[in-house]
Amino acid sequence: MGVVDFVSKPLAPLRRSVLEGLREGPASATELASRLGESRQRVNYHVRALERDGLVELHEERARRGCTERIVRATCHAVVVEPTVVGELRGEQDRFAADTLLAGGARLVRDVAAARTAATARGQRLLTFAIEAEVGFSRPADLERFADALADRVAELAAEFGPGERTYRVLIGGHPA
Repeated sequence: MGVVDFVSKPLAPLRRSVLEGLREGPASATELASRLGESRQRVNYHVRALERDGLVELHEERARRGCTERIVRATCHAVVVEPTVVGELRGEQDRFAADTLLAGGARLVRDVAAARTAATARGQRLLTFAIEAEVGFSRPADLERFADALADRVAELAAEFGPGERTYRVLIGGHPA
């Protein structure tokens, strides 16, 4: 079972619930329907769709009451949904616009997911890095000063390390905690 799958289209609420239900372990559509308070047919429809999308796979088949019951499991522990599935982003504005941060985040998710898949296919580990910190501001002007100083320092570091053979895209963003 993989750790994370990448989804570039919206998941229906019931599909999210099915995936969440499969976190507890493999189950049949009947078992999931009972837990979710839905009809077996409706849950089975969504299980099949998740299976087509590669998020769910057949775990085993059991003979039950003259029929074959399909037991499925999630193919991953987590699902990452591309941010653009929540709606259209208005493109790059200024660096303080929420859509600019969301567009950068969407690109980050899309690019890292594709690079990880390619690295896995080559039997390699994808080398990345992440930095996270919390910072507080008393006034909106402090946020702007911080962003300007951070941009200057990142530009200095980029110049110091030079072009190199392996290019990395660095995305730094902030949002209210």
